[in-house]
Amino acid sequence: MHHLQKILTVALMAGAFASSGALAQQMYKWTGADGKINYTDTPPPATARRSESQGAPVAATDATALPYELARAAKNFPVVLYTMKACVPCDSGRVYLSRRGIPFTEKTVTSAADTDRMKQAGGDGTMPMLLVGRSKQTGFESGAWDAMLTVAAYPANSQLPSGYRNPPASAAAPVTDKGQAEAVDVINPPSRRPLPSTPAGKPDSGFRF
Repeated sequence: MHHLQKILTVALMAGAFASSGALAQQMYKWTGADGKINYTDTPPPATARRSESQGAPVAATDATALPYELARAAKNFPVVLYTMKACVPCDSGRVYLSRRGIPFTEKTVTSAADTDRMKQAGGDGTMPMLLVGRSKQTGFESGAWDAMLTVAAYPANSQLPSGYRNPPASAAAPVTDKGQAEAVDVINPPSRRPLPSTPAGKPDSGFRF
């Protein structure tokens, strides 16, 4: 009987130790610059392309782990901002997201292919366009954006780590071949003399701010 009690005591102590260790240890899953997936108990290097902490995907390109509440919102309702050049509302929207501490991906619209991709995502020509999960808002309006993010469970105040950086802005339709790379930029064309039949000023691009 004494021997059995001793075994049970040792087993309970081992289980408690293992549980406390599991709680204390934080595991990271990250993709290196070479495309290989790594699993470590230490934060990934700054060159990591993508990382996950405690099972929640982290959007930080510099591998800075996000707080749990923010990481969960970013996983369930990723934020994508569509912008274009010379767009004051786009700049305002970008500043707003940064001040609220929202991790987001920025997609720039500068070509016909970008425009098509934006329309596929639900764009109507009003810039900027914000996607929060499947929800959409065209044009910058802080109240509407605030409501969308709150419904998606994003914290009201910034919880971003001091070293966090969003991924660099990229084209809405990434260039995949030489032909696309040489396509004419229809939204921001190079300056040229207007044709005789063209009224003074730039033709309407179809975008609204």
